Amino acid sequence: MPRFRRLLRWALFATAGLIVLGLIAAGALYAVIAPKLPDVETLRDVQLQEPMYVYAKDGRLMALFGETRRYPVDIEKVPDLQKKAFIAIEDARFYQHHGVDLQGIARAVWLLATTHDKRVPGGSTITQQVARQFFLSNEYSYTRKLAEMLLAMRMERELSKDEIFELYLNVSFFGNRAYGVAAASEYYYGKPLTELSLDEMASLAGIPKFPSSANPISNPGRAKLRRDYILDRMAELKFITPSQAAASKAVPMHATPHERKVEVYAPYVAEMVRQEMITRYGPEALTKGYHVTTTIDPVLQVAADAAVREGLHTYDVRHGWRGAERHFDLADGEDAKAAARRLLTIPTQGELLPAIVLSASAGDAELALADGRTITLDTAHAWQGMSLASLKRGDLVRVRRDVPKANADSKAPAPVVMASYRLTQMPRAQAALVSIDAMNGAVRALTGGYSFAGNKFNRATQAKRQPGSSFKPFVYAASFERGFNPASIVLDAPVVFRDRVGHLWRPQNDTGNFAGPMRLREAIVQSRNLVSVRLLDAIGVDYARKYISHFGFDEASLPPNLSMSLGTASLTPLSVARGYAVLYNGGYRITPWFIDTVKDRNGAVIFKEKPLVGCHGCAVVANASGAATNTASTVVDGFNLGPSAAPSSATAGRPTAAGDKKAASTTTKPDVTGMTLAPRAIDERIGYQVVSMLRDVVLRGTGTAAKVLGREDVGGKTGSTNDHRDAWFSGFGGPYITTVWVGRDDFKSLGYREYGGKAALPIWIDYMRVALKDQPIQPNDPPEGMVKVSVGAGGRLTAGATGGITEWVKAEDLERMQNDVDYGPASTQKQEQGSEESYDIF
Repeated sequence: MPRFRRLLRWALFATAGLIVLGLIAAGALYAVIAPKLPDVETLRDVQLQEPMYVYAKDGRLMALFGETRRYPVDIEKVPDLQKKAFIAIEDARFYQHHGVDLQGIARAVWLLATTHDKRVPGGSTITQQVARQFFLSNEYSYTRKLAEMLLAMRMERELSKDEIFELYLNVSFFGNRAYGVAAASEYYYGKPLTELSLDEMASLAGIPKFPSSANPISNPGRAKLRRDYILDRMAELKFITPSQAAASKAVPMHATPHERKVEVYAPYVAEMVRQEMITRYGPEALTKGYHVTTTIDPVLQVAADAAVREGLHTYDVRHGWRGAERHFDLADGEDAKAAARRLLTIPTQGELLPAIVLSASAGDAELALADGRTITLDTAHAWQGMSLASLKRGDLVRVRRDVPKANADSKAPAPVVMASYRLTQMPRAQAALVSIDAMNGAVRALTGGYSFAGNKFNRATQAKRQPGSSFKPFVYAASFERGFNPASIVLDAPVVFRDRVGHLWRPQNDTGNFAGPMRLREAIVQSRNLVSVRLLDAIGVDYARKYISHFGFDEASLPPNLSMSLGTASLTPLSVARGYAVLYNGGYRITPWFIDTVKDRNGAVIFKEKPLVGCHGCAVVANASGAATNTASTVVDGFNLGPSAAPSSATAGRPTAAGDKKAASTTTKPDVTGMTLAPRAIDERIGYQVVSMLRDVVLRGTGTAAKVLGREDVGGKTGSTNDHRDAWFSGFGGPYITTVWVGRDDFKSLGYREYGGKAALPIWIDYMRVALKDQPIQPNDPPEGMVKVSVGAGGRLTAGATGGITEWVKAEDLERMQNDVDYGPASTQKQEQGSEESYDIF
């Protein structure tokens, strides 16, 4: 046999042996690896990490929570050229192979054999990349590569090409926490996929392979090389024309960071939603793509933020310039850009921008902003009454845009004026505003402070402060349950109380004077402290605490002494607003809520709030199952909270002491079908009486500034505490209950004469001016079981309905009123045994 033939035969035998050995080795590897491979069928129901979306009630975005930027997109919604850009650079034969591209593998093997590189391109298809991203590690080994190939082939049998490609487009990492092509499009170019240009599509396609080194923001030069190569490949594969490729390659790189635009700024509410969702669904709530719709009204939220900030600035102006926020020692040669770097860690708060003083004189001052720009302030834009010469180089101050108002008398077009800035400072005080729907408790606006960036403490829900006189309506309501009424006479005169250990307490009116015997309506209008103290003393502290707890307050939080009448309980603004809602909504204890709907990533509703509601004139109460049930009366904790039907004919038809007044009646009851009523808290008739008195507080009392709103349904109560540490106004109008608190976080005084009517009420008015626009006037009609009477001197009914003051009282109080002595109902004259002894000092 010729030598050549022998060598050829041995070569064939050797090759066959190697093939057999390779097959045996591959079979062994398969036997070891295949049983350990995951089930690719799970990819049909894969749950990609997606942020939680929070919306206002109209669907506008309020916040996004989650570390991962990912907005999954269906393959049908990805532009064809965008898909072809990825195919051109990642896997040109994607729609021809079955998961493993043999040509690509052969090319990779050749490169491994002919180069010294340990890692070479060309060996992984798009399907293999998806298999690796979902099931395997990034370890570089032949075992992992074989597992990747086996998985890819399985995937091709179980899933369609488009399903695999969709997974690839949604799971790939694009740098800067952006996962998926839709998130990358929004982050790098600030627009959806359908609006991308060809050069932008090619730029995005080049990122996943090198998300850091070829990032179009951090390394635009390398990213441009990769983009241009992709464009050439697209032209080579006939996806685009050479002229299209050339035109796109001529476009400069222009990617910049774009965060998803927040359309409604309500950070305090957004944080409340985040915490509540974690409580309900666990930490994974932030990664499951939940869509949460809140009860927040965007228009009212903007009004709340603006009112709080403007009110705090107005307060701050009254108390003068405090000096620079802090001081930096600037080097002699430190210019604006160098100085601006010191501001990188100092946040903008509200509208207030941080700035560093570069130079200052009596006439002007030059300041550097955080972006390196410089601005010049003149004396017209300085703080009221201060000299700019008091500023020093290196001082950190605050400025805000000062947009000049147009001259309304001028007919000439307004000139284009560059934005100017005004020197300002961070307000020393803080404020909170919460506004809820009185009938169902939905939170419509909430602001927990001047700036969430400066302090995330939510004063609307977390700050427990003394409400002062704004608490008095609850004490009055308790007394009306005990037989008092707005016409009852109580003495406004000095009184001293001694406790069991001999300590003396001498409560005082804020004015320092005394008015003597006066009607309760006038006492609350004038906010007379001594009347409230005597009233609480008359009805008993223990009784009042239990009754007032029906408004939603924890009884343990109510002081067990007479100081409670002056608002010494520590309460949050939200809890106070809830209490006022009981007075305003027919006597029902609603529960404030702010999450309306929760949907999963597929749009399926997994939660829908069904709030308990209040109702005027409803002759029902909610039973244990929540159904509407007729009842003769409502009794809670031993308190008869009023009849649910018309009073007896004997009472209803009997002439009163005024001569011809009859009990009010309503012929048509509200339709309660389908309603789930909240628990009844108080007699609706008492709510009516207190509301009518609080309207008088606005008409002629401590809240008269609110008359500027020009509405008869507006009412409320101011509140101030010792040393003016807290200023409040809680009130109602239209469908809303709104509470405003102003104070300092360190519990120091707001300053001389900073009452609720001065510090808090202007904020309330500014907000309610917007909230009540186009809202119908809410009537305050007396409910069933009330009698219209005329009351004369001493609180007695007048004969013949002549003279006196008109009041609506509970029908069962008529006989009591006829027998009352001057200083209150006879049934309450006996003092209950308590911890304090009182006596008049004159």
